[in-house]
Amino acid sequence: MKNILCYGDSNTFGYNSKDNSRYDENTRWTALLQKNLGTEYNVINEGMPNRTGFVDNPDGVLFSSQKHFPETLQKTDSVDCLILAVGTNDLMFKYNITFDTIEKGLNNLIKIAKEKTDNIIIIPPTIMNENILTNGLFGTMFDKKSIEKSKKAGKIFKQIADKNNCRYFDINEFAAPSDFDGLHYDKNSHKLIADKLAEFLK
Repeated sequence: MKNILCYGDSNTFGYNSKDNSRYDENTRWTALLQKNLGTEYNVINEGMPNRTGFVDNPDGVLFSSQKHFPETLQKTDSVDCLILAVGTNDLMFKYNITFDTIEKGLNNLIKIAKEKTDNIIIIPPTIMNENILTNGLFGTMFDKKSIEKSKKAGKIFKQIADKNNCRYFDINEFAAPSDFDGLHYDKNSHKLIADKLAEFLK
């Protein structure tokens, strides 16, 4: 059996922003990916809402990839494929992140990952839409600069993926966040992500 470790934030976790719940195993993309791939694979969901990829999160180690990711790899017996999907929460305006910090941070996570596996898939940040600005919760975390950075981040992620001989899978090419909050995927997008990613892996 091949272990596929999915390390990410709320969209990997399966966060449903409409009621602050978690999509069930018939809805979130990691669980649907498991069903698509079958019993020869074991899809491990290591998603966590509010997790940053490249900056220290004041909420603690669990939410800071630079500190938590090495621990996750260490506790996982074997990783045949790593799907890395972090960076969206780093775009909160309070972090004022630069593209240089993103580049250095992603390179560091890949370096750590390669101690466990060379089979790495990089997923860039979700491209947000304007609805995030009017959402009661997330509108207090992200601003117009966040949206612009989300549009430009993919190019950097692709360059770093190529440089490190990683595969690149851009969800933004076929799925967009819901109009409800401009940040999180709805049920239909989760299914689409699972179907497209299963094809990509096979």
